[in-house]
Amino acid sequence: MTEHGTGAPGENENAAAVAGRDRLSEQVIRTGAFGTETTGDTSGYGGLRVRKQPPLSSEQPYGSYFDEVADALAGALEQSGAGFGDAIERVVAAYGELTFYVRREHLVEVAAKLRDDPALAFEMCLGVSGTHYPADAGTELHAVYHLLSISRNRRLRLEVTAPDADPHVPSLVGVYPTCDWHERETWDFFGLVFDGHPALTRIEMPDDWKGHPQRKDYPLGGIPVEYRGATVPPPDERRSYA
Repeated sequence: MTEHGTGAPGENENAAAVAGRDRLSEQVIRTGAFGTETTGDTSGYGGLRVRKQPPLSSEQPYGSYFDEVADALAGALEQSGAGFGDAIERVVAAYGELTFYVRREHLVEVAAKLRDDPALAFEMCLGVSGTHYPADAGTELHAVYHLLSISRNRRLRLEVTAPDADPHVPSLVGVYPTCDWHERETWDFFGLVFDGHPALTRIEMPDDWKGHPQRKDYPLGGIPVEYRGATVPPPDERRSYA
């Protein structure tokens, strides 16, 4: 794809790496817990770096090895008849990480290309995590896959979304068997259904548990605890000091 850079490879790589470092430094908006620039920050958070929100999408050059990965994936998808823009909704390069936001109907195809193409070689999926954003109508549920290329020492994130009304995404167990328990945990806690999973059952909560407790709309619970005659009520029954 022509938009992924031109010129000599060495020149592109150096310029992209510099651009990526510059963008990363520009994202820091203050340091320390209270923004102090001296050694007087006694909060213990003097090394804290508060950054801007990541961009909705990034433009090339992304920096580091990110452009090479994007180019290789674009080429692999084009060979199979799928366009990069058809499978990838957007690309975000931020905080030293590269994230491909994948349309769920293309998730298995993209993961297989990332694993099998010699120019990519992301041999391992390190885990799957879920998130829930009730205010994001149509994309409330997110699943994030963390990929590792052992042979090239590179990392990559895949993110896919689904609406609360249709909480289904394809399972990647057939591509990365290590996703098995991670997808079960994501379903257990967030209710995201991984179609094609060999045994999508509870893994942390009891089998007869109702609901998915890490969703933002899950009601607060709690177990009343008695301590020397005093009772600590569940969180949603405690006194408010607001």
